[in-house]
Amino acid sequence: MTKTTRFLKIVLIAGLVLILALLMVKLMADQSAVFADTETTGEAADGLTGGLTDNSGKALGAGIAVGLAALGGGIGMGIAGAHAADGIARQPEAEGKIRTIFMLALVFIETAIIYALLIAILNIFVL
Repeated sequence: MTKTTRFLKIVLIAGLVLILALLMVKLMADQSAVFADTETTGEAADGLTGGLTDNSGKALGAGIAVGLAALGGGIGMGIAGAHAADGIARQPEAEGKIRTIFMLALVFIETAIIYALLIAILNIFVL
């Protein structure tokens, strides 16, 4: 299997996971809206809610968002680590420079994950 086909398979799987996650968030948001209507009108709505509260959709969406961000960040960190190790193995004299660039890349990846966590927390408590 070539690198291109392996990359395309990873992209395809990631796309499918993203689509399923978005559908799940939409489904949970719809169920939360049904539950909110049930509380205001006092009528049961075909039992679709299954005990969900108004914030369940937000919490599930935030969990999926942070999970996807962590998944992408983990994959990125793994690829960066593999390439850094490969670069150090090929040119041991450049180990210091490669390690510095590698650590800087890890910091940027981790910052993106922390931003996703911050947005998810704001989504739960503020919006």
